[in-house]
Amino acid sequence: MSKYRIKLDRDRCIVCHSCEVLCKVKNETPAGISLNQIIAEPQVSEEGYPRLKIKYQPCLHCKKPECVPACPTGALYIREPDGLVLVNEDLCDGCMECHDACPWNVPRFNEHTGKMMKCDFCVDRIDSGLEPACVTACTTHALDFVLAKKKSAAKKAA
Repeated sequence: MSKYRIKLDRDRCIVCHSCEVLCKVKNETPAGISLNQIIAEPQVSEEGYPRLKIKYQPCLHCKKPECVPACPTGALYIREPDGLVLVNEDLCDGCMECHDACPWNVPRFNEHTGKMMKCDFCVDRIDSGLEPACVTACTTHALDFVLAKKKSAAKKAA
């Protein structure tokens, strides 16, 4: 797993979608493509009150990503030492094998370029010491860019 993750504080999120908007602007994604997604599902509490179940869904940058071995050209790779799963557009042929292999269908086909694209946690910003665009866009500070916690030996054994 990547040494980073984006954590959502559900109590702070107002589902304004500013995280999605700035991601689209920063990555110049065409209409219909989202590299991240804020999902709000209406629910009813045990007391009968309406509430929202909120999830933030960027790429998880898995420890053993299924998209990477599925790519026949080697365009998807795990960057060392931080574990980010990235796309080398020069090698990508747009076959969509990575999209089909990903349990969350994270890689997206860009019809304008004929290549796959996916959330890369704004790797250019990370390399410059900045946070991903979605985190900086969050008006309520509900998103936080943090170091991923490593599982303890006891949890691994279970």
